[in-house]
Amino acid sequence: MTMTAEDVPAGFGRHFRTSPFTDPWEPLFSRRESRKVVIGVRLRKEHCNSRGLVHGGLIASLADNAMGLSAGEALKAEGRENLKGLVTVSLATDYMGSARIGSWLDVDTHFVKTGGSLCFTDCLVHADGGPVARASASFKILK
Repeated sequence: MTMTAEDVPAGFGRHFRTSPFTDPWEPLFSRRESRKVVIGVRLRKEHCNSRGLVHGGLIASLADNAMGLSAGEALKAEGRENLKGLVTVSLATDYMGSARIGSWLDVDTHFVKTGGSLCFTDCLVHADGGPVARASASFKILK
């Protein structure tokens, strides 16, 4: 699928972080803000279940990705850049709505609390501006 500028909201560019896990969902988009990374995607058949609704597994995975990257941005903002990374130790997702093929889905982390060995995060997932899910996660800081 070829994406045009009209398919992607202003401020978003191709996602800077790739992995074999997310490759089938490409193209993914993101934008960096102070202490966070917002991830977005224009929903296609590959993102949906057999009823044409966004799959809950995709929502949970993108939420985990956005919150982890946001925790990393928060640590960098605090001058804690020489770390080996973060790993998820807990993830909870509540589904409040649905989205269909063609919708713009974005994951916006709105809370990051960094600690000595853990980071705590919360995010909201929207489709075309309406709430679809909320998630929270804790991440272990690898030193």
